[in-house]
Amino acid sequence: MAHDPPRPQLEHMCRARIAVAAPRTLGQTPLGERRIIDITGGEVSGPKLSGHVLPGGADWQIIRADGVAVLDARYTIETGDGALVYVRNFAYRHGPADVLAQVYRGEDVDPARYYFRGAPVFETSVPALDWLNRTIVVCTGVRTRDRVILDFYAVA
Repeated sequence: MAHDPPRPQLEHMCRARIAVAAPRTLGQTPLGERRIIDITGGEVSGPKLSGHVLPGGADWQIIRADGVAVLDARYTIETGDGALVYVRNFAYRHGPADVLAQVYRGEDVDPARYYFRGAPVFETSVPALDWLNRTIVVCTGVRTRDRVILDFYAVA
């Protein structure tokens, strides 16, 4: 008897509006252009998770020779009742060179013109949020001049 794997469904968890500082560029390294963008705060709101983003995280980026930005963001969310949730988000951002140049200049760019998707992992010790420790999550993103806006979806 053959069984088909279940088709995944996406359930909207929250939207994060993450405030970021200007990028610090370290220059070309053996892996590509290294950039570090400090996370300075932000808000998270949604049906499954709400709170604020604590300052002190960062996004460690490599811009590869093919133009793909490999993003590795790490930060902490504090919920309204004081629970702490660590987030590590691995993502790719790419698109046409002229569109990415607009994004890097901080211009308002239609997010349909470039690809920005991630696979965040959550970690917490809070029993009420334990489901985050064992749920696959994906996200879509938009980059503005001073924010990264992410919609997070639990894969059911």
